[in-house]
Amino acid sequence: MSAARILVVEDEASLAQVLVDNLEAEGYDVRVARDGEAAETAWNGGAWNGATPDLVVLDVMLPRVDGYELCRRMRDAGHDTAVLYLSARGEPEDRVRGLRAGGDDYLPKPFHLPEFLLRVQALLRRRGWGATQAPEAFEYRFAGHRVDYRAWTAELDDGRREPLGERELGIFRALAERAGEVVSRDEILDRVWGNDAFPSSRTVDNFVVRLRRLFEPDPSKPIYFHTVWGVGYRFTPEGEEQP
Repeated sequence: MSAARILVVEDEASLAQVLVDNLEAEGYDVRVARDGEAAETAWNGGAWNGATPDLVVLDVMLPRVDGYELCRRMRDAGHDTAVLYLSARGEPEDRVRGLRAGGDDYLPKPFHLPEFLLRVQALLRRRGWGATQAPEAFEYRFAGHRVDYRAWTAELDDGRREPLGERELGIFRALAERAGEVVSRDEILDRVWGNDAFPSSRTVDNFVVRLRRLFEPDPSKPIYFHTVWGVGYRFTPEGEEQP
């Protein structure tokens, strides 16, 4: 199997070189872009003879096009590449803005290199499906709803279009890919958060509540996202009332 392709978008030359050296030491195929416009070209296949990167390490404060805008453009264009933001702006509102723009993870500067490499591994593990799936696998339809995995949106049966965050989309996909089966909270945590993160199982419950608010006719009486007490959840796309 060929090495994972990683695009490092960083205008600070010394930091870019540190990232490249460490990523290449891990066996990745790495390219660098120093501003937003060069990054857009590389992201669209200009750095690997038409192939797109598997992961983009994206600085936020860039010349020409900032990281948030660049990520938003790429998501709008249909790119599902995993995105790890690096930024000196580490306030909660900055993280939220980055995730809403389509990012997957956010690591404030300065950061610890081993943590950075672990996050890279986790993102590649969790998002590796994107480049090899057939086009129809980029969306899921049920009960008049359409979930677009590439645009990170839900088109609801009443015509509304709602954005989905990384965790909401990850949990939805984990359940939808095993529709009709019980998926444990631990499986969801491992799939969506990865082995290097330690949220509680209650965190999963909170995100399922959000999915119910979006998709269920009556969130207090779910027919699609069922709780299996003491275990996890079961997704029933055709709808089924719980006894």
